[in-house]
Amino acid sequence: MRTVLMVAEKPSLAQSIAKILSRGNMSSRKGLNGACSVHEYTGSFIGQSAHFKMTSVCGHVMTLDFIGKYNSWDKVDPAELFSKAPTEKKEANPKLTMVKFLQVEGRGCDCIVLWLDCDKEGENICFEVLDAVLPVMNKPRGTERTIYRAKFSSITDTDICNAMNHLGEPNRNEALSVDARQELDLRIGCAFTRFQTKYFQGKYGNLDSSLISFGPCQTPTLGFCVERHDKIQSFKPETYWVLQAKVNPEKESSLTLDWDRVRVFDREVAQMFLNITKMAKEAKVESVSKKEKVKQRPLALNTVEMLRVASAALGMGPQHAMQIAERLYTQGYISYPRTETTHYPENFDLKGCLRQQANNPYWAETVKVLLSEGINRPRKGHDAGDHPPITPMRAATEAELGGDGWRLYEYITRHFIATVSADCKYLQTTISFSIGPERFTCVGKVVTSPGFTEIMPWHSIPLEESLPHCEKGDLFPIGEIKLLEKQTSPPDYLTEAELITLMEKHGIGTDASIPVHINNICQRNYVTVETGRRLKPTNLGIVLVHGYYKIDAELVLPTIRSAVEKQLNLIALGKANYHQVLEHTLDIFKRKFHYFVDSIAGMDELMEVSFSPLAATGKPLSRCGKCHRFMKYIQAKPSRLHCSHCDDTYSLPQNGTIKLYKELRCPLDDFELVLWSSGSRGKSYPLCPYCYNHPPFRDMKKGMGCNECTHPTCQHSLSMLGIGQCVECENGVLVLDSTSGPKWKMACNKCNVVVHFFENAHKVRVSPETCDLCEAALVDVDFNKAKSPLPGDETQHSGCVFCDPVFQDLVELKHAAMRHPMHRGGQGKRQGRGRGKGRRPGGRLNPKKPKDKMAALAAYFV
Repeated sequence: MRTVLMVAEKPSLAQSIAKILSRGNMSSRKGLNGACSVHEYTGSFIGQSAHFKMTSVCGHVMTLDFIGKYNSWDKVDPAELFSKAPTEKKEANPKLTMVKFLQVEGRGCDCIVLWLDCDKEGENICFEVLDAVLPVMNKPRGTERTIYRAKFSSITDTDICNAMNHLGEPNRNEALSVDARQELDLRIGCAFTRFQTKYFQGKYGNLDSSLISFGPCQTPTLGFCVERHDKIQSFKPETYWVLQAKVNPEKESSLTLDWDRVRVFDREVAQMFLNITKMAKEAKVESVSKKEKVKQRPLALNTVEMLRVASAALGMGPQHAMQIAERLYTQGYISYPRTETTHYPENFDLKGCLRQQANNPYWAETVKVLLSEGINRPRKGHDAGDHPPITPMRAATEAELGGDGWRLYEYITRHFIATVSADCKYLQTTISFSIGPERFTCVGKVVTSPGFTEIMPWHSIPLEESLPHCEKGDLFPIGEIKLLEKQTSPPDYLTEAELITLMEKHGIGTDASIPVHINNICQRNYVTVETGRRLKPTNLGIVLVHGYYKIDAELVLPTIRSAVEKQLNLIALGKANYHQVLEHTLDIFKRKFHYFVDSIAGMDELMEVSFSPLAATGKPLSRCGKCHRFMKYIQAKPSRLHCSHCDDTYSLPQNGTIKLYKELRCPLDDFELVLWSSGSRGKSYPLCPYCYNHPPFRDMKKGMGCNECTHPTCQHSLSMLGIGQCVECENGVLVLDSTSGPKWKMACNKCNVVVHFFENAHKVRVSPETCDLCEAALVDVDFNKAKSPLPGDETQHSGCVFCDPVFQDLVELKHAAMRHPMHRGGQGKRQGRGRGKGRRPGGRLNPKKPKDKMAALAAYFV
């Protein structure tokens, strides 16, 4: 019997596919990484009996990154990132140990069937999976085929079984096009981002963005928003005049007529026309025309149109809408939501999809009429050759999906029903009048067949006043003629829907990446989302785009990225060489980068006008260890300290508060310490601004506070305040927060575990002694007599936080989640707190058998 490994893109997809193929007759178990399950069953494969193992990954298995030193912003010239810096594939999420998991499940398998999403990213993940499992699978006999690719567009019995019966091969060219895009975005984005972030954050204090990022797609996206902003700012309103006439076909009714000249911009000319028309007493009917017109039903739904409607009509951001659509797809409610196609294939079961909706109270009546009278063939749209249009695949209720899930599903379903409905037909009547020498018109519409507008009422023809029955030559008394003074108005800021349209038109991003690029410019504080989901550029976004235009307009115009996207598509089609496209594009951007660096003064001139220099920003906080003058704390993102006398800037931990720490100084460099805190229930620790940016010891890295410092005698260091290995992570040490009294706590110096203990104690001190059982450091606790919880009215006690029964009820791990037993111990008395010689703090310890009381500790993430 052959063993067949099958891999899907998400755990929920793997379960759904296995359930269909096994007809529910399968066994399931958790994989070793805890995130993915394995579903097993027996069946037939290519005419032979087989044992199937269906599992999944969680998106990309690998990610592209620079090796070692090239990830350091300080040690590497950004220009080297274009060619000299080697890249490597790293696990996308090391905690999932996905490669190891795939190898464990793939070992001894004879064949693999790849059920990854059927788009370019999916093809790329196929080869990531193959790289992991092929070395451990059984070797094929001769020319025997072992690799298969399933192609499907929805999670339905028909589609999945059909895919299993028509297995193909993964597409190497499409996978290479994704590799090329990843490498281009990494090298180009990192080079520009590192240079401009360091340059501008080193000069200005109120940029309010932790990263001044550049992206080959992100920057043109921002460019569209700023271009609209510039049009608004440069707009000069003009006054114009409109002649408005009203006639009275009957005594108690009036009809407003539109002037055929529309408007004039000269007041005197407008007044002349008013005087001429006022001389007439009646309006004469010059012509009456009636035409039957058609409002076409919509094309089938693709990703871009879905995102546009989600933003404009449902108020959902593109990324949020895409996440909901993916969830609806994995649950089997809709077909694959990433598609550029708006044309249904000839063999698509439209009636089958429509029957699924026959019992929904919102549209059951419309559906039943369509099924009985016959559906209309959808309009011929664009066939991109990827997936069918987005279609509802099974019935759902609002209670099942809830909130935004239902709202998006409802739109997708109504859109689908509309595509197989009739066009909307209406009769348009146009009456032309003459008042003196001037011509006026009024138009009326009467719906003769509502067609698709019954299911999409927001597209219906608006109700209008019915026009009077009249013929050529009829005369109507004039009610009034007046001159209206108006002004031209500026365009509004771009909506997300309009931006999506521009990105699609100019080839910026793909249907899958468009939401990401829009989200990025919001996250970077380049634009803000205003009422009506309009994107208003910030000062930073405006200055950046104007700076790019000043130095090199092609960095922000869509033309160059659009050309790159075309080359990437040619790689996917096998019509362009991967290495040549990569080399050519990187060469172009490398030249542009050097010119940008040489010309940065042009952008800097614009920055100077909008932002304040570091020296003029912030408030005095702590003293510099070099000049002993006060450094200024700049609170705007990224928060940092700046010494204007030395002209030095020091990075600080983000997303918390910074304050002076008791005016204490670092024994190594004489800088005053500062205290970082994430809040009263979170972590806090002191740090030396200089050591944080310039690690003093070899076993320290940039960005480490005093709670990770290995100084042997400093009272704030890990060596003096470390208690024991973290209950949650592999490398962390729980360190006493000596500032937290009287609500004392210790926190892990690597992860977000916080342990609250000894509330209302007068003093808590870490002892030089260690526990005989688990080798964590002992803790000396001193309570006030009135508040002492110690037995026998004692006020002092020394013991192990984890093992001492006296302390058991005084320790509370409120904010961490325990995944494995706590490990304490090691090969030396002091290694439990990271003091052992030649050993990095927080390494894995070899535990002795803990007491049963340890099981009483519970942990939850902060």
